[in-house]
Amino acid sequence: MTPARWGAAGIAAAVLVAGLTWALWPESEPPNSRQYRDVVACLLTDDKGLSSPDAALVWSGMQEASVEALVRVQYLAVDGEQTVENARGYLNSQVQSRCSMVFAVGEAPRAAVRDNASAHADVRFVVFAAALPEAKANVSVLELSRAAVRTAVIDETGAGQQ
Repeated sequence: MTPARWGAAGIAAAVLVAGLTWALWPESEPPNSRQYRDVVACLLTDDKGLSSPDAALVWSGMQEASVEALVRVQYLAVDGEQTVENARGYLNSQVQSRCSMVFAVGEAPRAAVRDNASAHADVRFVVFAAALPEAKANVSVLELSRAAVRTAVIDETGAGQQ
């Protein structure tokens, strides 16, 4: 064999080895991949968003529940005027995005839940501290603590019954 043929044979062998290595390499999922359940817990805050100490505490509890029970969590802050009418639009947005439960932190979000929860009987709403003037079947009043939020997300979304 001539040196040119040895070179061509060496290149062909290297390409063959590389191709076989690539084809036979075991597939694996990305290390941080999670398979979430089809459940979404949402947080509606006033214009302070997660910078509010109350909202930050609730969000922390929701994130703990998300990791433990594979429930997706998301939040939305009411932008602009802090009125019931303005907050209602944000609340409706969360309901339309299929939130299974909505936590409300702040005066306007809590008032929007008070005035609109009855129209969304299939959604679970949670407010903190102040009780609602009228009890509603789909609204809970919780103690403001990370553990209470975590437990509510797990229990109320059925994640604890897997």
